[in-house]
Amino acid sequence: MSLSKRIPMLLLRLIALGASVCAIVIMVTSRDSAQVFGMNISAKYSNIPTFKYFVLVNAIASAYTLILLFFPSKNSCGHMILVLDLVIALLLDSSISACVAIGLVGKKGNTHAGWLPICGQVPKFCDHVTGAMAAGFIAAIAYFLVVLYSLHSVMNLFSLRA
Repeated sequence: MSLSKRIPMLLLRLIALGASVCAIVIMVTSRDSAQVFGMNISAKYSNIPTFKYFVLVNAIASAYTLILLFFPSKNSCGHMILVLDLVIALLLDSSISACVAIGLVGKKGNTHAGWLPICGQVPKFCDHVTGAMAAGFIAAIAYFLVVLYSLHSVMNLFSLRA
């Protein structure tokens, strides 16, 4: 791959790496406590399995991106890297979707199930989670663009061989 084709890919991967690391840091530092009806409630990301999944997927995406940044570009593993990029993009999308679902329940509650909204009591926690989801969404978009760019490059290689 020529230098002019590697630079956009490198920039997209760096954006994805930065966004996923930011999402991890923001989510891990999200905590708040409040007193409701004389009881202390504490909200942390580790209390909710969906948020743990979000952190884990972003850590996997960060590690994968970091490895690829130091991977020699003249290697012939383009198809495998394309498939792994697609897997990472899908994992990031699934973690964002799960977080949005839980975030909406936390913000608005669910009257049918009897779940009350908690964001009124722990707004700092909810703001951190929102920021982490925004950073995770940026990482997911960056990886989607990486997949599109890789797919375009692979398809161009096929058309040159024919």
